[in-house]
Amino acid sequence: MEYLQNKLSWEDPRSNRGYVTVGRERVTQSADPTEIAALRAKAPDCKESMEIGRDWDAEWKNQWPHEADVPEFKGTMLDFYQICHDLHVNVMRSIALGLDLEEGFFDKKIDEQCHNLRLLSYPPVKTSLLQGGLEVQNPHTDNFVPATPIPGTIVINVGDLLARWSNDVLRSTLHRVVAPPAKQISGNEAITPARQSIAFFCNPKQFRSCDTYCK
Repeated sequence: MEYLQNKLSWEDPRSNRGYVTVGRERVTQSADPTEIAALRAKAPDCKESMEIGRDWDAEWKNQWPHEADVPEFKGTMLDFYQICHDLHVNVMRSIALGLDLEEGFFDKKIDEQCHNLRLLSYPPVKTSLLQGGLEVQNPHTDNFVPATPIPGTIVINVGDLLARWSNDVLRSTLHRVVAPPAKQISGNEAITPARQSIAFFCNPKQFRSCDTYCK
């Protein structure tokens, strides 16, 4: 397994393609490389991921396992990638109408499918937290609010670019994932269950200007 993970690992962090091992990333608002390195060493993110982009990209290539090692994985992921893009188009058409623009206003701005599909795996970790899951920061109070899952739905989070495109009619909010409810293993320790998550990051076409499209 370790050999396969190394073979499929990132060739370049700019590519967002391939396997990312536990501890490789560290979420922070800091832009200081030294501070980021110290944070990663002290408290690395406890997750691993598989990053997938558009499969026809001329510069960055997806890192696929051999079909014999993971049957139907590539085909299934590419089908899912396309489903997510199609949903993205429909969401952006709805947003265009909400901004009093033509329904297909964003179609040509997102048609290159420069997206990022992340398959995330969180191993069990020891923790003292009692609650968990995705949380989104309220921009008015700065408090984090649980994004409680609703069966049959997905969660859509607005990013910085969409906030700019909409002139902050749609707000970009910070979000985080905290540990889920843990099982007590001692007097002062508990352990979280392993869990999986899928995130799809929707992006515009490359070299697209970031003009504001509503007043």
